[in-house]
Amino acid sequence: MLGPITTGIDDKTLSQEELELLAHPLVGGVILFTRNFENIEQLCALTKHIKTINPSLLISVDHEGGRVQRFRDGFTELPSMSDAFMFANSGLNDIGWTLAAELLACQIDFSYAPCVDVNGISQVIGNRAFSSEPMDVINGAKALIGGLHSAGMKSVIKHFPGHGSVGPDSHIAMPKDDRSFREISQFDLLPFKALIDLGIADAVMPAHVIYSEVDENPACFSPFWLQKVLRQQLAFNGPVISDDMGMQGAVQVGDYVTRVTKALQAGCDNVLLCNEKEGLYQVLDGLSVADFQEHGSRMKVFHQKRYPSWDDVKRDARWQNCQKLIKS
Repeated sequence: MLGPITTGIDDKTLSQEELELLAHPLVGGVILFTRNFENIEQLCALTKHIKTINPSLLISVDHEGGRVQRFRDGFTELPSMSDAFMFANSGLNDIGWTLAAELLACQIDFSYAPCVDVNGISQVIGNRAFSSEPMDVINGAKALIGGLHSAGMKSVIKHFPGHGSVGPDSHIAMPKDDRSFREISQFDLLPFKALIDLGIADAVMPAHVIYSEVDENPACFSPFWLQKVLRQQLAFNGPVISDDMGMQGAVQVGDYVTRVTKALQAGCDNVLLCNEKEGLYQVLDGLSVADFQEHGSRMKVFHQKRYPSWDDVKRDARWQNCQKLIKS
C-alpha cells in the first residue's frame, strides 16, 4: 500500500518525530525543499535514510528551473521555461534530461514539472510558462518531457485546467477565473489535452483556482474538473496530485481534514501537505486508512528501478550539451 499523503520535513536530517510520521500507513511520500538541502552529499544521505524507513516512499521536489529550483550548489543552474523555450527542441530535450538525471542521481523519484500553463496575467506563473501561446507551450513541453522520459523520470503537468489567465497567486489568495468553459477549453486547456492525447502526460496537478462560471469548487476539489473533464472527456488515466493543502487557495474549503478528504473524494490520488505539521497530525488522526487504501495505486508509476550515479550523469553527452547550451 502507498499512502495518499505526501509531506514535507523540517530540516536536512530526519528527527525522531519524522521517522515515526513517515512510517504511518497514510503517508506515501516526501516532498523536499531548499530547507532540506546543504550539498549533494547531504541530500543523498537524507534520501537514502528516507528509503530505509519504507523503500516504497516516493521522494519528490518542485524543481522546474529558473526561480523554482530547490537545489543549486552542485546542480546545473537551469533556465526558466520561458528562457529555455528560446533553444531548439534538442536543447529543451537536453535540459529535461539534465533536470531529471541530476535528481535521480540523488534518489529523488520525480519533480512536479513541467508547468504547462499558458502565460497570461498570472502573478505566480510568469516565466515558469513556456509561452503565451498554447501551441508553443505544447511544443516546449513535448521536448522537455522527452528529456525527462529519456532519463527515466515521469512528468507532472500543471496547473490543470490552467493558472495563467488569472492574476492572483493561489499561495496567498483565492484566485477566481470568471471565463466560460468554452473560453478555457479553447485556450488554457489545449496543452493538457494535447499532452494527454500524445500519451506523455504521466501525472496531472490541478490548480487552486475557482472557475466560477463552471464550478463553485477550486479545481483541486472539483469532481467536475477531475472526474468529468479530466477522466471522462480527456480520458486521462494517470495519477492526479493536489497542490499544497496549506495554500490560501485551499483554505476556504475547510480545516485540514476536510480539505484532504474533499480532494481525495473529488479525484486526487495523492495530496500535498508540505509545511503544516499540525495539519498533518490532524489528517493522520482524522482519516481512516481503510477509506483511502486504494488511492496510492496510480502513484506506483513513479517508482524507479534504478538510480544513476553522478559520474554516469556527467559522462553523458546530454548533460555535457546542456552545460554548453546554458553557458552560451
